[in-house]
Amino acid sequence: MTERRGPVEIEIDEAQPASPAEAPPVPEPEAPEGRAMQRAAALAAARPARLARWFWGLAAALIAAVLSVAAWDFATGLIDRQPLLGWGVTALFAGFLAVLLAIAVKEAAAFARLARIDALHRAADAAHAAADLDAARRLVARLEALYAGRGETEWGRRRLAERKAEQFDAEALMGLAERELLAPLDARARAEVEAAARQVAAVTALVPLALADVVGALAANVRMIRRIAEIYGGRSGTLGSLRLLRAVFAHLVATGAVAVGDDLIHSVAGGSLLSRVSRRFGEGIVNGALTARVGVAAMEVCRPLPFRAVAAPSVSRLIHRALTGLFGKDASGRAN
Repeated sequence: MTERRGPVEIEIDEAQPASPAEAPPVPEPEAPEGRAMQRAAALAAARPARLARWFWGLAAALIAAVLSVAAWDFATGLIDRQPLLGWGVTALFAGFLAVLLAIAVKEAAAFARLARIDALHRAADAAHAAADLDAARRLVARLEALYAGRGETEWGRRRLAERKAEQFDAEALMGLAERELLAPLDARARAEVEAAARQVAAVTALVPLALADVVGALAANVRMIRRIAEIYGGRSGTLGSLRLLRAVFAHLVATGAVAVGDDLIHSVAGGSLLSRVSRRFGEGIVNGALTARVGVAAMEVCRPLPFRAVAAPSVSRLIHRALTGLFGKDASGRAN
């Protein structure tokens, strides 16, 4: 009896994709998160606990008292032993104290300038809310006095002086002042933001050392915020710069703006070929974009008038102007 042979049925696993179009997608590399800027923001916005503030305040007072007593005993003892040398050392101490006093006066003046800008901002909000023409005229007069010695506002001050008498509405008068006086200052502030964004992006992308990108981002943001304050007339000292930095970053952290969670940052990071090839370059682009956000917030804080008649700077436009030429194409579309 012979065995019958016939066609052999082969079962194909139905789970296997029938075509390449049905194959699962290749996993994307992890998107950059801008960790350096997020760490810098956390450091800048962190406020020490009340117990820690008391500790450091009392420690500083105690150290100052000990040093003062030691210096006094040293100077008086030296005068008893060597009068001429003792009086010379006393003169050095007096000069050192004079320098400290000058620094304190400079810091106090810086805080006064910042308070002046804050007062103008509050006055503008009040005049806008009440539609008070007299309050708006007083505000414009204070703005003209603030920028009286600034060469870049001379043309705008002349135009404002010619046209302000024609304005019979508080909003129109403040809008005229905003366009004529603050437009050139806004342009300078935007240039500072773009420069800081480029610097942070380059440091993050090119410096592989741990924490170096955090230090570089923090230093660049401090410098940017200080320069923006100077542009708008609120030149700050060392302590004033730290106060501005904390205020800006605290606002950004509270609103979640220093988190990479929207399509704007991802579109910039994903639009560069280098960001896809190297995660380090992607981190640089995101950190630069977050720096641009910090710069816009600093402009809003340091500007004597809120953005109303003039549109606030577009973060996406700042990012593209600052970073496209650095990691991709320049504004004209040519590859670097």
